[in-house]
Amino acid sequence: MIVVTGATGQLGRQIVEGLLNKLPGTQIGISVRDPEKAEDFKQRGVRICKADFADPAGLAGAFDGAEQILMVSVNKFGEEAVRLAGNAIQAAKKAGAKRILYTSHQGASASSAFVPAQGHAATEALLAASGVPYVSLRNGFYAESALFQLGSLKQAGKISLPEDGPVSWTSRSDLAEAAVAALTQPGLFDGVSPPLTASQTLDFAAIAKLASEILGREIVRETVTDEDYRAGLIAHGLPEMLADGIGSLYKASRADEFAVVDPTLQRLLGRRPTAMTDALSEFLSKPETKSW
Repeated sequence: MIVVTGATGQLGRQIVEGLLNKLPGTQIGISVRDPEKAEDFKQRGVRICKADFADPAGLAGAFDGAEQILMVSVNKFGEEAVRLAGNAIQAAKKAGAKRILYTSHQGASASSAFVPAQGHAATEALLAASGVPYVSLRNGFYAESALFQLGSLKQAGKISLPEDGPVSWTSRSDLAEAAVAALTQPGLFDGVSPPLTASQTLDFAAIAKLASEILGREIVRETVTDEDYRAGLIAHGLPEMLADGIGSLYKASRADEFAVVDPTLQRLLGRRPTAMTDALSEFLSKPETKSW
């Protein structure tokens, strides 16, 4: 059995859908905090367990009988993220899992300026020390994260963000497909994977230019200071720790931490990964929402 955590989230749900295209539902289990959100999976034969990374006892039940466990990284920063991941790793080991897969980040490094990347590196160290065979999927930076930063650019006519650098923005759906391949093709990866990225890098100036071409009018790239950006996030109600984590994206990209382009994802998909132009066109075709 393959068990997927966070299976009602944006990435986890796509992974489970992909698995269902290849395996009977009875060979798939999911661990979720709210089983009601997974009712559609239950109707397709998937085993549903209510569990949380903060509840080791619940994880033990969710992981029971699993040969492979896919840990979707938690939406937390710092020590809390590492502690929660550690709970899941220990629960997987106690359950007798033969392999653990983890959705890491292309920039995972203890010395990264990007706060979440530090947590990913620490989690990878826990996986390596666990004694359980593992795969850490070094996912490219989600293209959807870039789109979320754009906010109401159509109305404002500009992108107002801190100075940034090139990033290999990668479609979440492409990465879900890669995770399914890793789960269903044993031996595809062992340990830390190569960076799973799209085929090009873009900064927000390039994204503004693309948006201008798509919309047929100029979208200006306006640079704000790191301090003003942080203050704006906090003014919109974000906790200081979260504001610092988001702001660290720009500091890290200025240091070219996410400028890597690797062919592994394209080879895995058998096609060119989704281009930011396509993702941006779809985003701009929808009603605008505020980013913060």
